Amino acid sequence: MHNRAVVIEENLKACLTNGELPQSYAQVKANLQAISAEKLIEIFESGILSRILDLKTRELRNTGDSFYTIGSSGHELNAVLGHVLRVDDMAFLHYRDAAFMIQRSKELPRQTILYDMLLSFVASSLDPISGGRHKVLGSKELFIPPQTSTIASHLPKAIGAALSIPRNTDLKLKGFMKKDGIIMCSFGDASLNHASAQSAVNTAGLVSFQNIPLPLLFVCEDNGTGISVRTPDGWVKANMQFKPGIKYFSCDGLNICDTYQTAKAASEYVRKMKKPAFLHIKLVRLLGHAGSDIELNYRTQSEVESAEANDPLLHTATILVENKLLTKAQILSLYQQLRQRVDRVAKEVVPLRKLETAQEIKASLIPSGKLRETQVPVQKEVREKSFGREWKKLSNKWQMNKLINFALRDILLQYPHSLIFGEDVARKGGVYNVTHGLSKSFSQKRVFNSPLDETNILGTAIGFAHNGFIPIPEIQFLAYVHNAEDQIRGEAATLSFFSKGQFTNPMVIRIAGLAYQKGFGGHFHNDNSITVFRDLPGVVLACPSNGRDAVLMLRECIRLAHEEGRVCIFLEPIALYQTKDLLEPGDELWASSYPEDTKEMIPFGEMNIVDEKDHELCIVSYGNGFYMSMQAKKILENKYNKKIKVIDLRWLTLIDHKKLVSELEKSKNVLVVDECRKSGSLSEEIMTAMIENATKLPKMARLTGEDCFIPLADAANLVLIQTPDIVTKVLDMLGASDE
Repeated sequence: MHNRAVVIEENLKACLTNGELPQSYAQVKANLQAISAEKLIEIFESGILSRILDLKTRELRNTGDSFYTIGSSGHELNAVLGHVLRVDDMAFLHYRDAAFMIQRSKELPRQTILYDMLLSFVASSLDPISGGRHKVLGSKELFIPPQTSTIASHLPKAIGAALSIPRNTDLKLKGFMKKDGIIMCSFGDASLNHASAQSAVNTAGLVSFQNIPLPLLFVCEDNGTGISVRTPDGWVKANMQFKPGIKYFSCDGLNICDTYQTAKAASEYVRKMKKPAFLHIKLVRLLGHAGSDIELNYRTQSEVESAEANDPLLHTATILVENKLLTKAQILSLYQQLRQRVDRVAKEVVPLRKLETAQEIKASLIPSGKLRETQVPVQKEVREKSFGREWKKLSNKWQMNKLINFALRDILLQYPHSLIFGEDVARKGGVYNVTHGLSKSFSQKRVFNSPLDETNILGTAIGFAHNGFIPIPEIQFLAYVHNAEDQIRGEAATLSFFSKGQFTNPMVIRIAGLAYQKGFGGHFHNDNSITVFRDLPGVVLACPSNGRDAVLMLRECIRLAHEEGRVCIFLEPIALYQTKDLLEPGDELWASSYPEDTKEMIPFGEMNIVDEKDHELCIVSYGNGFYMSMQAKKILENKYNKKIKVIDLRWLTLIDHKKLVSELEKSKNVLVVDECRKSGSLSEEIMTAMIENATKLPKMARLTGEDCFIPLADAANLVLIQTPDIVTKVLDMLGASDE
């Protein structure tokens, strides 16, 4: 029969009526001291509910009332973990873990899990976790952050969450997790091959190998198949059995007794030893990957029937019947009662309200309300002691990298739950000395090195943020982000959206980037593409052009993270790190003293407008482009007597188009100077905003970098904007001659 969902249900009913149950896996009587018969039946019931929900979801899909039918059939015994683990152990779940959700809900009073899950399945706006935005397994009360397509991208943040538990204890801070809590993350066998999983497993082993506490339980639910691609028999065990620093446990996921005993042993090991464990559960997958997936396209009829014969619900029924805990008739009656209950609740939720407007959908992109209170500035005496000999020099003129260093020191003082980490940031102080001396002052508990793995760095940040920290991870170079951009796009940026703002992972990601590094080339160390950040809804992208702005904008980013739960990216122009002069050596026009009042900030979205009354042309830019535009402004004024207005955007996402257009409309001529590539650059957004919104369009042009990777040495100047290019373009727009 084509509809295997019907076959599986009828087969279960037949076996419980007049048919034969599978051969017994184990006697349960010897285990009743460890788990009561009542609890065993309760876990079995959770598995049955999970199965019926799978079947109901497919029925609802046929009527157009459900839209995402990846189910948990064959994985029902992960309900055991829902009982073994505590409700306050944060769980990052595989999408086949509905039974876990159901069982955990039974461990906490006053839950309406069936109703809630069906609301999610039919995409009702009343869905308590995502508000109808996606079918996800998640719950604030059950301590389960929602995941969407959990291939393995949730594993790196599990590392950070596990690290955060003992770190809070070490720093005498109070997070959201209990001191003896553990973190659980579950995933499929095919996902173990994913780069994100390999990053997490490697990092867990590396951390544990150094005897750093990491209470983390990996759960690999091995059904032998990734959609249609088979996992070689024995591969997961061979891969994980002897991993340094990670203890391997395995069990038969068709045997509820074995699964319970092994899961209990694995979780107790993690909790007691504060070391990671890998729980390998061997089970089957019933039904295709999703409703649209027809198994018979890649499996033989006998293979499909063999898997169906190993239905874990039937194996559990055998154990319950043989040990006289339930009769077959009682199990069938239980199934039918639960089936009627699911049918009844589904009928209630199908007509309930759905999302109706774009604004309603977008409402949770940015966390609403105030997450935490404003942090009180640190006393002067404490700051003075921390700054040491540099305290009296703060009024001197400094370059950007040193000013950011001062700002980070104040942030670490003012926000005791802030952490700085990344490659080389501790003793070395980063590639460009931005974090120099901070690890020595604040200890390696707060300023520490990470493995050379951007996926780990960003994932760790997300996990730390789940436990009350404000992570400030550093990515050494802009292009390195692409090794791990899904940790920002698929994980950090989406959490508030898919949880109605109930879960947040606030952070400030510092990235050294952009072009104009003399002597550097290639697309790794001298990269000028920021497109990857600009299409992330709700994410803040800050790009200072000078040291003073860097300090004030960094403070604002930290405030946004701390108070509002925002994900901020702080892009630092490497070429301006040590720049002090603007026009000639020694003028120090691009250096500034440190803004000592830590309450002074540049509000998110505020531009820097260097106005010139009766100006002939307005240049709008950012980063290195603003620096060069200010050079061009002086040349145009002094040599050509041209009055030029310059705008530094500063904030490169969520730009207030109305405000920007209003400012640019005041000019007869507008030049957008964008140091990034012509395609996918910010200049496209600005030009479009003007065309769509300006009541009277000025003469407009843009000057951008070439659509090209950046070569080595002086050749870089041929594909990047230079100050003379700006001067020439302005004169051309004004109809003046460069003579």
